[in-house]
Amino acid sequence: MAKGERKRALRGRAGRMKGGRGSGRATSGNVRLWGRHAVEAALNNPARNHRKLWATRDGIESLDGELPPDFPVEYADVTDLARLVARDAPHQGLVLECAPLEDVFLDEVMDGEKDRPIVVLDQVTDPHNVGAILRSAAAFNAAAIVTQDRHAPPETGVLAKSASGALEVVPWVRVVNLARAMDEMAERGYWRIGLTGATESTLAGALPTGPVVLVMGAEGEGMRQNIEAHCDALARLPISDAIESLNVSNATAIALYAVATR
Repeated sequence: MAKGERKRALRGRAGRMKGGRGSGRATSGNVRLWGRHAVEAALNNPARNHRKLWATRDGIESLDGELPPDFPVEYADVTDLARLVARDAPHQGLVLECAPLEDVFLDEVMDGEKDRPIVVLDQVTDPHNVGAILRSAAAFNAAAIVTQDRHAPPETGVLAKSASGALEVVPWVRVVNLARAMDEMAERGYWRIGLTGATESTLAGALPTGPVVLVMGAEGEGMRQNIEAHCDALARLPISDAIESLNVSNATAIALYAVATR
């Protein structure tokens, strides 16, 4: 079916949002994603279990590709969609309700391509930062991000919008014990580099030729002492004295670029 034909079919099949109002809440256990990039990536992800798409006509027009013939689509106005998402969220006429992604395990990542770096986030809790890091991880071909389950944001529309589609393509490993996970990485031959401003060694000098893990600390506080102790090396980015530090998502992007061009 051609793109235009598919859109016309959707217009004929989809109904209006009941009563012109949204509940403002996702069904229990599901997540809501919004914005074209996040929604389109989720629709194209075969690992996603989709529940329902609310959309404006312009939102449907912005999508590429085809939806399954029986995909549940419901038309809504912009103001109706605003009731389904976080306050002032830029939904771009698209709101998708779906099941959370399935768990990814560290062994699965380490069994993959060893030349792709792994990013460990130590208590990075801001969903905008984690989303931006996922986007950089996708851009620089990282194998995965790894977080401690208790000290990381959940999978939400805010995070997915910041990731701009990368949530669907970068594996996200959640572990119970981050230090133990780092030990497992070392046993599999990964060199663990912790990024910190409290060292004279630069990242360029600390990078090995083999598999590497980049360990990034929390916003403002940096790595915890126990996590720092589980690093093989500590390194800094050579920023000028004009600024004290970089946002964790910006620092991660620069570090991933350094790995990609070593």
